[in-house]
This record gives sequence, C-alpha cells and structure tokens, in this order.
Amino acid sequence: MTSAAYPEGKRSLTMACSVDAPSLKDLPKVATDLKSQLEGFNQSCLRDVDTNEKIVLPSAEDVAQEKQHNALLQGVEQFQTSSLRKTETVEKIVLPNALDVAAEKTQKSLFDGIEKFDATRLKHTETQEKNPLPDKDVVAAEKQHQNLLDGVEHFDKSQMKHTTTEEKNPLPPIEAIEAEKEKNKFLNGIENFDPTKLKHTETCEKNPLPTKDVIEQEKTA
Repeated sequence: MTSAAYPEGKRSLTMACSVDAPSLKDLPKVATDLKSQLEGFNQSCLRDVDTNEKIVLPSAEDVAQEKQHNALLQGVEQFQTSSLRKTETVEKIVLPNALDVAAEKTQKSLFDGIEKFDATRLKHTETQEKNPLPDKDVVAAEKQHQNLLDGVEHFDKSQMKHTTTEEKNPLPPIEAIEAEKEKNKFLNGIENFDPTKLKHTETCEKNPLPTKDVIEQEKTA
C-alpha cells in the first residue's frame, strides 16, 4: 500500500494495489553467449591497478590571500563602534559671485522669454518659391558639353584615316656648329684660364697740362 500526500492543504489520495510475483517465463531472457561469458568469467584476468590520490595544495599566495580575507571579515564582524570618535558636521554655504548671478539672471530671462512668448506679435509672411530657369548661355554650354560626351561615348573608330608617322631629327647647319664650337672654346678659355701666363706691365700715370690755346678758350667761355 502506498500513500501520497499533496501540499497546500489538498486532500490525500490513498491507492492500494496488489502485484503478483512474476513467473520464470515472464522474466527477460539473457542471450546464451553473454550468459556463458558471465558464468565462465575468470577474475584472474584482471590487472592490479594502483590508485593515485592527488591532493593539490594551495600556493603561498592563495594562503596569504585567504588569511587576509578572513582577517577582513573578522574585523568587520567584530568591529567595535565604541572606538569611533564623535565629530561635528560643519555645513558650508558658498555664496555665488557676481558672474554666477549675472549668468543665472541671463538664463532665467531667456527661459522666461521662451515660456511666455506671445505668438500674436509675429508678422504674417508669404513664402515665394523661386525656380529660376537657366539662360541661353547655360543651355548652350550644357548642350555643347552633352554633345562632347556623346561624341566620346559613341566614337566610331572606322571613320579614322590611316596615317604614317615620319620621325624627323634635323641636324644643325654648319654655321650653327661652328658658332657652338667658338662659344665652347671661349667658355673653356675662361674656365681654364691660367693667370701665370700673364705678362708683368708697369702703369704710367699721365696728367698733361693744358696748352695756351686751351687756357684762352676757357677764359673766353
């Protein structure tokens, strides 16, 4: 007989049932091969195995951390409030300066103007939509640009004429060659000038006196 009691004050339900013992033919049958293996099992075939118990000890850091944690918990649990000192709270009221007062007044006046705004003071306006058409020059330039793009996109290569390229490399005339040689020779003479080839000369200063005719002519002038 089995009884089951339901929670929350529900009535209990008692069930009684009688079960007959199963007969041998009703029991599940074991396969013949498995039965023979179980009956002829030899325990000497088992191997002896050593059991290794592994106990991982905590490291020094873990032990120190756990001690510190336990000490902290004990300090919190066993804290003596009588060890606290009584203090007096001093309330400080800081007055705003002139700039803060002016800024607050400006902000307040702005908020008042927005909240108490009178929409009847607005003037009625009419909206004019402007859609100016392009002038003749703009239209002509756009058409020219579009024609250029169409010509590039739909260009027909079959309309091109075959041309032969002639490479021209005209040589300078003889006069130009001679003039260039003289110029190079002149430049080389200046760049490679040897001052040791100069001859020593003496400078003679001349200061001729005027003649009588020159003096008379100067007087009459």
